[in-house]
Amino acid sequence: MNVSSAETWLHKVNPSLKLCALLVLCIVALFIHDLNYMMNVTIGVLFLFLCFTGHSMKRILLLSIPFCFIFISTSLAMILFGKGETLWFKWGLISITEESFMRGLLVGFRALLFAALGLTFSLTTRPVNLFYSLMQQVKLKPKYAYSFMAALRLIPIMMEELQTIRNAMKVRGFERGKGIRSVYYKMKACSIPLLSGSIRRAHRIAVAMEAKRFTDTRDRTYYYEFGFSIKDHGFILYFIILLLAGFYLSVHFPLLPI
Repeated sequence: MNVSSAETWLHKVNPSLKLCALLVLCIVALFIHDLNYMMNVTIGVLFLFLCFTGHSMKRILLLSIPFCFIFISTSLAMILFGKGETLWFKWGLISITEESFMRGLLVGFRALLFAALGLTFSLTTRPVNLFYSLMQQVKLKPKYAYSFMAALRLIPIMMEELQTIRNAMKVRGFERGKGIRSVYYKMKACSIPLLSGSIRRAHRIAVAMEAKRFTDTRDRTYYYEFGFSIKDHGFILYFIILLLAGFYLSVHFPLLPI
């Protein structure tokens, strides 16, 4: 998550609760086969994503470009090559029917819903907070949680080390060659130092954790402690109202006449 973004109430929702709630909503979305209902739920999730992730609209729209492409491509694949009884248009292999059009929009909105939920979670949740919450609320073993956290912290270090190795190779004229053989030697020259450095770094982390008396017991104290607050109740209540209101609107005020 970008540290320069403004924090909203979504950032203060318990990470474990947030993860479980969004996973449940994804499972519920798999069983929604009414297009109007799916559209209403998707609009509600998009409202949460656009207004309460704390990022600028420019950044949000930039992050949404790949998922808009997924929505269009997924919908068109079903619309242009689906099957149905009410034929609208046919040209060669392309066959557009009323049923395929509705199913295509349903699949597209479902993919857009999954994307909005994933982006909302990733933009409002710090990985360290998530693993601390999993240890405290879900009782995840500390050895697994700290392993994931150590891996996340090592990724930017490895990227910086890779850039340093490439700059050193460029200064020595190693990157002037072309062809598959040159690419192979470049990969070999970069991977061996990275691998050896990662092993040494992992060993130092393990020694430091043992020196600080790290154990695998669940009964331990934490620097960051997470609990539940009124924001968690509001988060759950929002999705309950969204599902109920979306169903009511799809029955009495449908967006599309089906």
